[in-house]
Amino acid sequence: MRALLLISRAIDALNERVGQLVAWLVLLVTLLSAVNAGVRYAFRYSSNAYLEAQWYLFGLIFLWGAGWTLKHNGHVRVDVLYSRLPKRAQLWIDLLGTLFFLLPMVGLVLWLSWPIVMESLRIREMSPDAGGLPRWPIKLALPIGLVLLGLQGFSEIIKRIAALTGHLELSAEASEEVV
Repeated sequence: MRALLLISRAIDALNERVGQLVAWLVLLVTLLSAVNAGVRYAFRYSSNAYLEAQWYLFGLIFLWGAGWTLKHNGHVRVDVLYSRLPKRAQLWIDLLGTLFFLLPMVGLVLWLSWPIVMESLRIREMSPDAGGLPRWPIKLALPIGLVLLGLQGFSEIIKRIAALTGHLELSAEASEEVV
């Protein structure tokens, strides 16, 4: 179990670093959006590249931030009964949900998107809009985000099993170890 917990900590650290990068991307997309709007209204100038850059940055925030959000238990949860259940039942729900829903979904989307991503890379896909950006980099961000989410799902499974077997105590707010 100790080796698995070390792997879990490494995955957590990776997604934590990616989460810090994503936080900076939020600032960047906010500034880009403000400048875009200011230039559009002040100078009546607009660029497809600037608009697409905003969309790409938003996509990166969503895709690459998913693993970090899972690590911090920040995904939307329909919590009708969950919060009323004992901690052990919550751990089982998290474990089974990750095993039977999250990881299969990540695998399926990765499998279905892979040919699209590879074709985009092969043809060096560009935006069809005048002055637009290359499309292949943002399509490549999809499998990277899915791998980060899948790895974090694996980390969460390790932590839930460790908590269920008494090898780890998790905090109530997030799936982080209690020190």
